[in-house]
Amino acid sequence: MAEEILVKASKLLEFNTPVIDVSLLDAVINLMYCGTGEIQRKAQEILTMLKENNEAWTRVDAVLEYSRSLQSKYFALQILENLVNTRWRRLPRDQCDGIKKYLVDRIISISSNPSLSEDEKVFLNKMNMVLVQIVKREWPKHWPTFISDIVGSSRSNESLCRNNMVILKLLSEEVFDFSSGQMTQTKANHMKQQFCSEFRAIFELCQHILESSTNVMLVEATLNTLLGFLVWIPVGYIFETNLIESLTAKVSGHFVEMEHLHALGCLLLLRTVLLLGLLKTTKIAGVTFPKNAPPAYSSTICRLFSRTMQQLNTMLPPHTNIPEAYAMGNDNDQKCISNLALFLSTILRQHCKIIEAECKEKIGELFGTPFDLAMNYLLAISEVDDMEVFKICLDYWNWLVAELYREPPLTNPLLTMNLAIQLIRKDSLCTRYHYVPYLSRLRSVIISRMAKPEEVLVVENDEGEVVRETIMDTDAISLYRTMRETLVYLTHLDCADTERIMTEKLQNQTNGSEWSWKNLNCLCWAIGSISGALMEEDEKRFLVMVIRDLLGLCEQKRGKENKAVIASNIMYVVGQYPRFLRAHWKFLKTVINKLFEFMHETHEGVQDMACDTFIKIANKCRRHFVIIQAGEKEPFIEEILASLNTIICDLSPAQVHVFYEAVGYTISAQPVQIVRDNLIERLMSLPNHTWDDVILKATTNVEILKDIEVVKNLVNILKTNSAACRSIALSYLLGYVECLQGHVGKY
Repeated sequence: MAEEILVKASKLLEFNTPVIDVSLLDAVINLMYCGTGEIQRKAQEILTMLKENNEAWTRVDAVLEYSRSLQSKYFALQILENLVNTRWRRLPRDQCDGIKKYLVDRIISISSNPSLSEDEKVFLNKMNMVLVQIVKREWPKHWPTFISDIVGSSRSNESLCRNNMVILKLLSEEVFDFSSGQMTQTKANHMKQQFCSEFRAIFELCQHILESSTNVMLVEATLNTLLGFLVWIPVGYIFETNLIESLTAKVSGHFVEMEHLHALGCLLLLRTVLLLGLLKTTKIAGVTFPKNAPPAYSSTICRLFSRTMQQLNTMLPPHTNIPEAYAMGNDNDQKCISNLALFLSTILRQHCKIIEAECKEKIGELFGTPFDLAMNYLLAISEVDDMEVFKICLDYWNWLVAELYREPPLTNPLLTMNLAIQLIRKDSLCTRYHYVPYLSRLRSVIISRMAKPEEVLVVENDEGEVVRETIMDTDAISLYRTMRETLVYLTHLDCADTERIMTEKLQNQTNGSEWSWKNLNCLCWAIGSISGALMEEDEKRFLVMVIRDLLGLCEQKRGKENKAVIASNIMYVVGQYPRFLRAHWKFLKTVINKLFEFMHETHEGVQDMACDTFIKIANKCRRHFVIIQAGEKEPFIEEILASLNTIICDLSPAQVHVFYEAVGYTISAQPVQIVRDNLIERLMSLPNHTWDDVILKATTNVEILKDIEVVKNLVNILKTNSAACRSIALSYLLGYVECLQGHVGKY
C-alpha cells in the first residue's frame, strides 16, 4: 500500500494540472510522519521537492480548504510562509492581493467560531503568524487600511475581536521587539511611526472592550495585547486616559460578595482578578515617569494602587493564611499569588515616594492605609513555601533595606546602634519611619528561611537523612548571598531587634518548641551571616550565649544525626566570627579543641566540615597559636604537635592534607626562624618517618615499590608535604631542602 502511494506521489509535482490531489498529499504526509525507514525517507524527499517548487504556493488554498489532515494544512502554511519570506515582492500585485484576501477570509471564518478545538486554535494562531508576515511587507504602502479594517471588523463578533487582538499583539512584537535583523532600520522606523500614528483607534477599541465587554476571554486577550503595547506607547495613554479606571472598575464590577469566602475561594477569585487586570497593571506599575511629568501622573498611580488594594482587601482578607492557602491551591491559584507578589514589589519599588506621601486614605480601621495593606500582603507572601515566589519578594526586600540603610543620618556610626532610638527624629527619618513596623517581621522571615552557605557540608536531603553534600548548588549560594546582604542591612537598621529575634528562636530550639533540623540550620546560618554587623561588645556577648546554648543542645540531644546537625552548625557559626575568636583566647582554644573532637566523629560530612572550619580559623587567627597566651605555659601549637597523631588518626588522607595546611598557617606566623624550623620538623616528622621507612625497605627490596598500597602511601605523603608547603611557603623550603635532598638520595 505504501509503495503504491509513493508511486502515485509523483503526480503531486505535476503543476500542469489545475488542481492537486489533496487526498494523495494527505497519504504521503501520513507516511512521512508514521512510516519508517526507506518509506519515510522517500516520502520526505517528495514533500521537500514539492515545498521547494516555485509553483507550490498555488496549491495552498485547495489544501487548506479540502484536506482532512492537520499536518497537511500545516505543510501548506509552511509553503505559504516560505513564499512570503522569500519571494513576496516578486509576485504580481494581483496575486499578492488575492493571497491576502484568501488568508483574511479564512482567518475570519475560523475565528468567528467561539467553540474551536485546541487543534483549531493552534492552527489559527499559525495562520495569524503568516498574516503578520504579510502585513510587515504590505502595510502601510500596499495595505493602508489594515488598522481600520481590523478595528472595524472587531466590533462585529467577540470571537473575531479576540483573534484580532492576538494579531495586533503579534504585529506589535514583530515591529517593536523583533525588528532588529528582520527588516531594515528605515523600514522598522517607518512601521513604528505608522503604528503610533494609528494607535488611537486601537486604544479606543481596547478601552471599549474593557468598559463594556463581559466576555472574560476577550478581556484577557485585550489585556494581553495592551501589555505588549506598554513597552512603546506614550505614557499619556496610561495616565491621561481612563485606562486605569477601566481596569479597577472591571475588577470591582465582577466581585461584590466576597466576605464569606474561605481562603481557597479567595485565591480562585484572585486568579480571575489577575486575568482581568492585576497582572497587567504590574507593567503599568513599573512604568517610569518622563522628566517634568505632570502631577496628575502621580495621582493616577496613587489611584491605581489604592483601588487595587481596596479590592484585594475585599477578596483576600488580610487575616487569610496565604502560605497555607498557597499550599492547598492548584497551579493557577499559585500563579495568582506569584503575580500579586510581582505587582506589589514592582509598584512599591518604582513609586514608593508617591505611595508613601499620597496614598494615606485608610482601608477600614483594622488594616490601615493601602501601603500598610500592601506591606502585610508582601510579608505574608514571603512566607510561602515556594522558592521562586520568595525570590520575587526577596528582590524587593533587598532593594528596600539597602535604600533605607543609605538614608541619612544612618551613615553616621554614632546613629547606627538602634533604629528605634532614631525614630524620635521622625521629621528627618520620614521614609524609614514608614517601614519600621514591618522590618521586625521581615527579620523573622529572613532568619527563618536563610539559605545554606557554601561552607556548610552537612545537610538534610530530600529523604530526611543527614548527609554530606557532594555537589555545590550555585543557585543556593547566590540566594544565600542576597539573603545575607539583606539581613546585614536589617541588622544595621536595628541590631537590638535582630539579636532579640535570634535569641528567642535559639531558646525555642533548646526548649524544644520549634526544634527541627531545618529550623536550627536556618537560624545558625543567619547568625553566621551577620558577622561584623554588631558592635564588638555586643558581638562578644551574643556569640558566647549562642555557642553556650548550642553546646548545651548538643549534650541534650540524643542520636548521631542530631549531634551531626548541631556540630555542623557550631562549626559554621564559630568559623564566621574570627574577630571575636582573636579577641578571646580561651574561647578560641575551646573551639579548636571541640573541632578536634569532631574530627573523630564518623558521621558523614562532620570530619570534612571540622577540617574546613579549622583551616579557616587557623588562617584568620594564626598568630594566636604561636605565642604564649595569658594563663598558658606554652604556645598552643606545641599542644597540637604533641597530640598530632591522636588528632588525625580518624581522618582520611584528603582531610589530613587540609589539617596539615591549616597547621602550616599557624607555623608561618612564628617570626623566629629557629623556632619555626623546629615546628616544621615536628609537624612533618610523622609523614616523613613513614617515607624514610618505605625508602629504607626499598633499598633492600625494590619490589616493594610495585605494591599499589605502598605507592598510594608515598603519594599521600608527598601531598601532605605539598599541603604544608602551600601555607608555610618559603620557610618550608629553607628548612627542608637538606632533608628532602636526603630523601631523594636514598630514593
